[in-house]
Amino acid sequence: MENKNKKKVSPVKSSGLSTFAGVFTPSILTILGVIMYLRFGWVVGNVGLVGSLIIVTLATSITFLTSLSLAAIATDQQVKIGGAYYMISRSLGIESGGAVGISLYLAQALSVSMYTVGFAESIVQVFPQLNEKIIAVAAILFVAGVALVSAKAASRVQYFILAAIVISLISLIFGSPIESTEIELWGASPENSVPFWVVFAVFFPAVTGIDVGVNMSGDLKDAAKSIPKGTFMAVGAGYVIYMVLPIILATRADASSLIEDPMIMRRIAFWGDAILIGVWGATLSSALGSTMAAPRVLQALARDGVLPPVMARLGKGSGKENLPRMGTIFTLIFTITAVLLGDLNMIAPVLTMFFLTAYGVLNISAGVENILKSPSFRPRFKVHWFFSLLGAAGCISAMILINPLATFIAAIFVSAIFFWLKRRNLERTWGGVGRGILLSLIRSSLMRLGEVADPKNWRPHFLVLSGAPLSRWHLIAMANSFVQGKALMTVATVLTNRNINKKRIIELERHTKEFLSRKGIYSLVRIVPAANPYVGAKTMVDNYGLGTLVPNTVILGDTREESHLPDYCDMINYFFRSQRNVMILDMEADYNANPKEKIDLWWGGLKLNGALMIVMAHMLKRSREWSEADLTIKMVVANESAAIGAEQNLAKMIDKMRSNAGYEVIIAAGKNFPEILAESSQKADLVFLGLKEPDVDYADYYRELQAKTSGLKNKVFLLAGEDVPFEEVLF
Repeated sequence: MENKNKKKVSPVKSSGLSTFAGVFTPSILTILGVIMYLRFGWVVGNVGLVGSLIIVTLATSITFLTSLSLAAIATDQQVKIGGAYYMISRSLGIESGGAVGISLYLAQALSVSMYTVGFAESIVQVFPQLNEKIIAVAAILFVAGVALVSAKAASRVQYFILAAIVISLISLIFGSPIESTEIELWGASPENSVPFWVVFAVFFPAVTGIDVGVNMSGDLKDAAKSIPKGTFMAVGAGYVIYMVLPIILATRADASSLIEDPMIMRRIAFWGDAILIGVWGATLSSALGSTMAAPRVLQALARDGVLPPVMARLGKGSGKENLPRMGTIFTLIFTITAVLLGDLNMIAPVLTMFFLTAYGVLNISAGVENILKSPSFRPRFKVHWFFSLLGAAGCISAMILINPLATFIAAIFVSAIFFWLKRRNLERTWGGVGRGILLSLIRSSLMRLGEVADPKNWRPHFLVLSGAPLSRWHLIAMANSFVQGKALMTVATVLTNRNINKKRIIELERHTKEFLSRKGIYSLVRIVPAANPYVGAKTMVDNYGLGTLVPNTVILGDTREESHLPDYCDMINYFFRSQRNVMILDMEADYNANPKEKIDLWWGGLKLNGALMIVMAHMLKRSREWSEADLTIKMVVANESAAIGAEQNLAKMIDKMRSNAGYEVIIAAGKNFPEILAESSQKADLVFLGLKEPDVDYADYYRELQAKTSGLKNKVFLLAGEDVPFEEVLF
């Protein structure tokens, strides 16, 4: 039965800003700002009616494509304080997001300087006796004071300013020509004008208002809904207005008047003072919007730990609205400094570079997310990756065309911040597309590897059976000397505790990897439970790996326990039958303290183990630790006549291998090999020796080998089990 007493639950209303108040209004006020009133006549005068329409269309196209990407990311995730920085950092990762976030903050902060300088310039046009710098600083103090009070209070002030701008535009439309003129399609003559892309650079900040709405994301009722809707409305309205204004200006004044008079609109308008009210309102509102936006980016950067620790206080918020008051004060100091050092025409191109950089990365972020089709990327507003990457290409192309040197400097600036953040190893719980890109590359590479390996491209993939890392550290250190960034390495441990759970194993793997990383060793880590170490090692060889990328060379330590020898030799046999190369390191424990000056490699021919031993010796010689060691290939022959042929063959082989190894041919003269080995390699710091193929009596063979080599301090026993012609790797 229906429960008649059931109460209807009303949704809780958010106290945040609406689409119109939080996104459209600040965005359109920034778009219809200082550039429109004080520099748009200059734009039309320099490039003419057609050139102006092209500039407006190109600039708005870049902004519109960026808006599409922005809408896709905004509807995929909960956008919090920080706007575009927040979205980029949660998509491309903390390093990329931080690099662009700092650039975006600087752009927003410089926007405040640009708008207040524009405001001061318009005041001085009317009252020439006033000081432009003082007025600009006073304007900054005013907008900062409003921003420090309340975001809602600031948004209410913007309604009155929006009304003033509308009145000023209506007055301009109903104005009249100030002189008889013909429409100049391409502007003033080249000697009296500036190049097209210089004009584009000055104009572009006029269409960057979308950042203000996005950076207010933390103050919106529903950021995912308001950001796309409000941004598209503002971009569309701005485009229509900017396409109409060139027609009005070009039909009412000639090019020279448009270039020379920043307040030309006041002379054209039906009610000239309406333009003054509009320009003062627009510049102050734009400055106010950027003053509210920039500290919020700074606040997000500080909270994420991107900024240096001494600036951590900038991440704190005040009051119910979480106002970034410390960040606002910091921005106030920065903008005043910029005002005192620059003017409008100098600040605008710098802004353009910062904005284009941020827009380009935002487009790349959305495009890459779409291409990778990550399961977590499910935006409500879907945009094809082509449009995002087209927007990125537009940003990069515009930057290069405006100023190649400035583009290069911007790239260096962003890259420097990126690598600085990378070095700090910031840890965050959110993911980035970097992992998705790597997974896609790994998948593609694995599919292309194929089943048959080309010997020329052979690389070892080491499985180091070290046990607990500290107990056999010399195995890991020696394996790392072989690797040197040219091979894969997995440090493996077998746990004989059957009661250990998977969660504990994952935790141990993470701790082991962190421990190795602190030691400067970058390795994969694998821990498996098993009844005993030998069973666990066999299981790992059978099951560990991905596709054709499996460990092909097992590194293990020697055994001193007589009771373990049968199982140990059976394990070696198992590895060999599984077509794995085996390297047994019988070494002194203090690897770092041991000298590394002389390597002896005992040669029995290219076949069997010989070629692989030389390959491994050369890999070791490339390491920093062993680079100065002398490698000598040694061979034992029965008599003098055999020695002549052996020397010739060794000399030819070493020359063909393009190696600087030495060689030594030793005549047995009635001595057995163990005697010769003990005598010749007594002072060697490392000795390479081949192992015979395992058989039923392998334990006896290995026991005898241990006894015969007991006088040597550091040995590498090597058994080639992989089905690879290693001699082709050498030549």
